[in-house]
Amino acid sequence: MEVDFDCAEMLTAALEGQDAVICALGIGTDAFVHNQLIDAAVAAKVKRFIPSEFSLNIINTHTRRLPIFENKLKVMKHLEESALRSGITYTYVINSIFLEWGLDNNLILDMSQYKPTIFGSGDEPFSTTRMDTAAKAVVGVLDHYAKTENRAVYIHDAVVTQNKLLAIAKKYTPGNVWKPVYVDLAAMKVESDAKIKEGDCETSTLYSYILIALLHEGYGGWLKQTDNHLFGIQEMTEEEVEEVVRAYLRKNQ
Repeated sequence: MEVDFDCAEMLTAALEGQDAVICALGIGTDAFVHNQLIDAAVAAKVKRFIPSEFSLNIINTHTRRLPIFENKLKVMKHLEESALRSGITYTYVINSIFLEWGLDNNLILDMSQYKPTIFGSGDEPFSTTRMDTAAKAVVGVLDHYAKTENRAVYIHDAVVTQNKLLAIAKKYTPGNVWKPVYVDLAAMKVESDAKIKEGDCETSTLYSYILIALLHEGYGGWLKQTDNHLFGIQEMTEEEVEEVVRAYLRKNQ
């Protein structure tokens, strides 16, 4: 893809005098667009670039091999190479899955028809984070400039399981009969890999890889070591987790 020099010049001019760039482009945005922004930041002599990471443990070796993260890896490669040849630095903010987003999109637990799909046993622990906590971490990165240079930082609000979320939903929906459906994670990955080879890149296929990265053993969905202390992030209480689920139920039931 050819570089639009007018666009590059405009981006560079817009970033001149800035100490940091925080990219919030979506996961579906082509890596070329992200990389144009990185190049403009380098040209403008920006000191710190925070890419649109804010997701699962992309540093994990197994997770990096999943097709859905191919775009992110291209951006990371370009950013790291740019840091080697220029004065720019970077920080990846890894927060696993967003709690509200995961519920609103029926991904971590579909409570809409009282027939949630449970991926795996339902007892696999995974990290989850609220969006405002991720924003707090971004501010923390800039407040702790040296300690966050050229590395990933890990944060979460809570460690939960699908069965824990389901138990909360049952607690606040008395009288309703819940009939979970179980899906084997390993079998789902085999099926998704086969679909990708056939050229099936539908959203449902790609989302299955999010669940694999989140729940499958060895993929790092549970962030066991975090940088919460560095940013003053306190983990949610049981009551706070319950309130998020209750808010979802009030909105959707």
